[in-house]
Amino acid sequence: MKLFVKDLTVIDASYLCATRGMVGESWILDVVMSGELNEMSMVLDFSRVKKQIKHLVDEYVDHRLLVPMRDPAVHLATTKDGYSTLDILRGEKGIHLHCPDEAYCLVDTDAITVETVTEHVYQVLKGELPANVQGLEITLRHENLDGAFYHYTHGLKKHDGNCQRIAHGHRSPIELLVNGKRDAEREQQWAQRWQDIYLGSAEDQANVNDLTLSQHAQSVSDETHYGFRYTAPQGEFELAIARTETEILDTDTTVELLAGYIAQQVKPTLKGDDILDVVAYEGVGKGAMASL
Repeated sequence: MKLFVKDLTVIDASYLCATRGMVGESWILDVVMSGELNEMSMVLDFSRVKKQIKHLVDEYVDHRLLVPMRDPAVHLATTKDGYSTLDILRGEKGIHLHCPDEAYCLVDTDAITVETVTEHVYQVLKGELPANVQGLEITLRHENLDGAFYHYTHGLKKHDGNCQRIAHGHRSPIELLVNGKRDAEREQQWAQRWQDIYLGSAEDQANVNDLTLSQHAQSVSDETHYGFRYTAPQGEFELAIARTETEILDTDTTVELLAGYIAQQVKPTLKGDDILDVVAYEGVGKGAMASL
């Protein structure tokens, strides 16, 4: 007998890539389990499936920075109890972090792909299900989108959950309506502008030389990189990332404020009496709207 659950949860995370840099992603998780019926004539109770699997995914994968540990450009080193520096060397666009270990998801691969993350999630889950569950199939998939979208990474220091981690992200569609009609050209402009972007808050900026980074970050400077540092409930977070892959806002980077920011940026390009509606998403099926 098989039991399936579609759209069980969404993994919102970012990953390191030697080519693209820091990439925000959103994957929908489907699962299929096979096994003998239990005393309740079930393979596993639906409510229990959702709670147990979602808890494990949230605990070990979601809202973390996925790291391809077999990539020779990646370097991880413990600094103190519960903290590590993390570097990916990309010439002048190297990315350097110092964070609590729980901010990272270490994947045994040379590249982060939907296939390697699927295998990692499978390894996380396979030993944690009841004995009567004999088979487990996992599918990670993107939301089907018919318009423009971008990949962004950020951190929300005021959040009391895992959103406070300085490098987690989303794959998000964008809808811009001018006088009630979608403006595909402007949507695509934003998709290009935030293709693989880090969105930082001005109040979190710090001099790169003041950050606690590894020896691999010795060549970076404020001329090439932005530095960010903040303290949140989970600990101290530090990041140096190339200026060319960053956009800085004067506010926090919640989806509500991102919707307002996009609206403020787009409105001056319209006619004075045009009505603008911005629908900004934070991953799959959730977001905020702003109108000007």
